[in-house]
Amino acid sequence: MKAAVIESVDRAVVTEVPDPKPGPRDVVVAVAACGLCGTDLHILKGEFAPTLPVTPGHEFAGEVVETGRDVTEVAVGDQVAVDPSLYCHECRYCRTGHNNLCERWAAIGVTRAGGAAQYAVAPVANCVKLPEHVRTEDAALVEPLSCAVRGYDVLRTSLGAHVLIYGSGTMGLMMLELAKRTGAACADVVDLNPERLATARKLGASGCAVSADELERPGGWDVVVDATGNAAAIQDGLGRVAKAGTFLQFGVADYATRVTIDPYRIYNQEITITGSMAVLHSYERAAELFAGGVLDPDVFISDRLPLADYPTALDRFAQGVGRKILVVP
Repeated sequence: MKAAVIESVDRAVVTEVPDPKPGPRDVVVAVAACGLCGTDLHILKGEFAPTLPVTPGHEFAGEVVETGRDVTEVAVGDQVAVDPSLYCHECRYCRTGHNNLCERWAAIGVTRAGGAAQYAVAPVANCVKLPEHVRTEDAALVEPLSCAVRGYDVLRTSLGAHVLIYGSGTMGLMMLELAKRTGAACADVVDLNPERLATARKLGASGCAVSADELERPGGWDVVVDATGNAAAIQDGLGRVAKAGTFLQFGVADYATRVTIDPYRIYNQEITITGSMAVLHSYERAAELFAGGVLDPDVFISDRLPLADYPTALDRFAQGVGRKILVVP
């Protein structure tokens, strides 16, 4: 079969690889579409995957074409979205319910072959069946949505909160859509990219600006979300949190990124600084929200490129072009 392979640091190719075979509790999925995200760029830099080469692609959905001998939950022909998370279920963090912090954390498309291919193998426990009205090729959005749902689990935001989001790429826009549906009094978005800001405006952001200085909230925001991973955005956002407010580090920053904090202000104003990592008990809920129309795939997906163009898709993503970029085998 054809698959994208990150062979070494800064080198991605599309080549022939062996067809995957399912284990007893696995299924083989014919991939309908696979999304790109910042994690793929980190893999390309040699940061996330313990060894290269690896076939990336942790955001994907498709049709079950083969099942392992002990699989009864799904059948050939079922349309599924795939949770890429692979946990050991044995370490302290798994045993205390923090599976996303698993000491042996692994993921389809990160540490083992993923969905940037014609076929991918996954445990049946990671497959969520899609209702008939959902276009399978759109359901690659379920995985990033599940990360956003996890972000809101961490926030535990109250009704009537004033929310500021840095970044109007896919993840920032998803956080915007969830803010609107969790009773935010306002949801403002900051981004340097005017095209992306236009999308945030289209989706109903209360205010859109290239700087938070342009938005009228001198007392700050109850919730500030960084969806960029950019040091300048993070530093600015930390200073925009209102008294008793929360700052959520949601975007994936480079390992070397550093910012400064004001410990006295954190103490004196009871500010919470927290983070949200990947997926935790949120994938099935995201699939239900997606099926219920929480977001419009035609707005979120800007590019659908053939699998053969995977290196080009990586370049476009790295340049900040468009919104969600999918490759279609």
